[in-house]
Amino acid sequence: MPNTADILVETLINWKVEVVFGLPGDGINGIMEALRTRQDRIRFVQVRHEESAAFMASAYAKWTGRLGVCLATSGPGGTHLLTGLYDAKLDQAPVLAITGMQFHDLIETCTQQDVDLTRVFNDVAVFNAQVTDATHMENLAGLACRSALAKRGVAHLSIASDVQEVPLSQSKRSKRNRPSHVPDRWFEGSRLPDPRELERAAEILNNAGKVAILAGRGARGASAELERTADLLAAPVAKALLGKAVLPDQHPFTTGGIGILGTLPSQEALEECDALLIVGSTFPYIEYYPKPGKARGIQIDRDAQRIGLRYPVEAGLVGDATETLRLLNDRLTLKSDRSFLEKAQAGMKRWRAAMTLAESKDDVPLKPQLVVKAFGDRLPDNAILATDSGQNSEIAARHIDIREGQDFGVSGTLASMACGLPYAIAAGIAFPERPVFAVVGDGGFAMQMGEFSTAVRYRIPLKVLVLKNNMLNQIAWEQMMFLGNPQFGCELQPIDFAMAAEAMGGIGYSVAQPDQVQSTLDAAFAAEGPVVIEAVVDAYEPMMPPRMPPDYEGNFRKALPETPGHELIGENIGEEPLKSLMNHE
Repeated sequence: MPNTADILVETLINWKVEVVFGLPGDGINGIMEALRTRQDRIRFVQVRHEESAAFMASAYAKWTGRLGVCLATSGPGGTHLLTGLYDAKLDQAPVLAITGMQFHDLIETCTQQDVDLTRVFNDVAVFNAQVTDATHMENLAGLACRSALAKRGVAHLSIASDVQEVPLSQSKRSKRNRPSHVPDRWFEGSRLPDPRELERAAEILNNAGKVAILAGRGARGASAELERTADLLAAPVAKALLGKAVLPDQHPFTTGGIGILGTLPSQEALEECDALLIVGSTFPYIEYYPKPGKARGIQIDRDAQRIGLRYPVEAGLVGDATETLRLLNDRLTLKSDRSFLEKAQAGMKRWRAAMTLAESKDDVPLKPQLVVKAFGDRLPDNAILATDSGQNSEIAARHIDIREGQDFGVSGTLASMACGLPYAIAAGIAFPERPVFAVVGDGGFAMQMGEFSTAVRYRIPLKVLVLKNNMLNQIAWEQMMFLGNPQFGCELQPIDFAMAAEAMGGIGYSVAQPDQVQSTLDAAFAAEGPVVIEAVVDAYEPMMPPRMPPDYEGNFRKALPETPGHELIGENIGEEPLKSLMNHE
C-alpha cells in the first residue's frame, strides 16, 4: 500500500517529471525513500545548497519548457529555496517546490526547525498547501503540477515528516473525497488571440512609418515568424536579455540588446519609432521605452495581466507568440520604405566596429572584452550559454554573438547573483548531449562555488569563464552613476578559482596576459569534463551605457574624484569619458 510520499513521487512520474533537484534532510526522509525506490524512473540530483536547487529547477523549466522540481528539508532548507523560487516567479517559469516540516503534532510548538513554510511561501507561490495525509496528497500533487504550469509560476507542497510515511490505508478519507477525481494530466489552453485585436494591431502596424520590435523570452520558438514580421514591417528587432537567442546576434534585422547593457541602435530605434510591437517581453526598465504618446503600442503575450504593463498599448494580443505572429503576418502588408530599418543596420555596423575595437585591446591588465570575445568565438553551434548577474552579463551580452542553434539563459527580472553556475548545471542535466558554457563574475561565482563539484559529480560538459577583478564591479559603477557616491564596500578578497576547481575534482586554468588568452582557451576547450578558466581582468574597466543620461553624467563627475583608482578609471574610459561607446572609437 503506497504512503503519502509514494503517491507524490508517482504523481510526478505521471506528470512526466524526469528530475528533482534537492538536498536530503531528516524532514524529507520519506520523500527521499520514495525517490530511491523509483530511481529507475525519476532522477534525484543532489546539490550543495538548496538555493542552487531552486535556481536549477527554475532554469530547467526555462531551458525545456517543462515543469521544474526542487526539494528541501524543513526550516532553513525550505527558506534557502526562496531566492531561486523568486527567480521562477518573476520570469514565469513553472516550478514545483516540495518541502518537509517537523512532526505534524509539533507544528507551532517552538520545536526544532519550526518554520511554517506555507506562510513563508505565500508571496512566491501561485499554489501553496500543507498536505495532511495520503488521501489529501492524491488530490494536491497533481493540482500543484497543473497550477505551476497553468499559471507559469511556483507551486509549493509542504509535508510533515511523519505524514510522508503514513500509508494510504491508514488515512481516513472523507465521504466527499472520491479516489482519482483529480486527473493527472495537462490540458492545453487557448493559444489564439481575439480576432478583433488582430485586426486592430494590423491596422496600426500597416499605417505606421517607423516600426520597432522588442522581443523577449516569450518569443522563443517563434524565430521564423518573428523574422517574417520584421521583414514585412521593415522593423529593427531589439532584444531584452532573456530574448538574446530569439534571433542570432548577427541577424540583419536585429539591433541587439536594449537597456544599460544594450546597444545604441536599439535605444535609437525605440526613441524614434512611431509604432512599437512587443513580443513576449516585459522588459522592466520603462525609461528605455518610447515616451508615452510617441509611439502606438501593440503587445503579444500569453498572460493577459502583462499586456500594457510597461508601455501603453492600443492592441493587446493574448496568445502564443508563434501562432499569434503567424496570424498577424497574414494581415500585414510588405513595407516598401525600408529607410528606418536601413538606418538601424548602418548604426549596427558602426556599433560592431566599436565592439571590435574594445575586443582587440591587448592592454595589461587584461581587458574582459578580449577574453569574453575569444571565449564566445569558440562556442560550438549547439552550445548552451548561461551568465550570472553583474558586469559579466553586460560583457557577455555585448561581446558574445549567439548563433542559430545556440541557447542563452540568465536570471531575468530578479537579476540575482549566483545564478550562472546552477543555470549551467541545469542545462547539462536537461540536455546531456549538448556542451554547456557559463560566463560569471568572481562575486557571483564565489556565492555558489561549491556547485562546481556538482558539475564534476554529474560529469557536466561545462566550461566556466570566471571574470576575476576582485571587485563587485557593477555595484561599484552603480554607486557612482546612480547616486554620485564614491565606490565603497565592493572590493573582494582574492580567490584562486583555478586551484579551487582542481580541489573539487575538475580542471582549472588561469590567464592574466593578453598574449596567453588564445592558448589558454585552446587548452581549456580541449579538456574533457568540467573546467574553470579564471581570467584576471582589469578591475577599473568601466560599465558604460550606450548613451550616458545627463543625471548619470553629473553623478559620475561628482563621484569619480573620490573613488579609489579614479586615475586608472579615467585612463580606461579615455579623455572624453562620458560620451557613448559609439563615439568613443
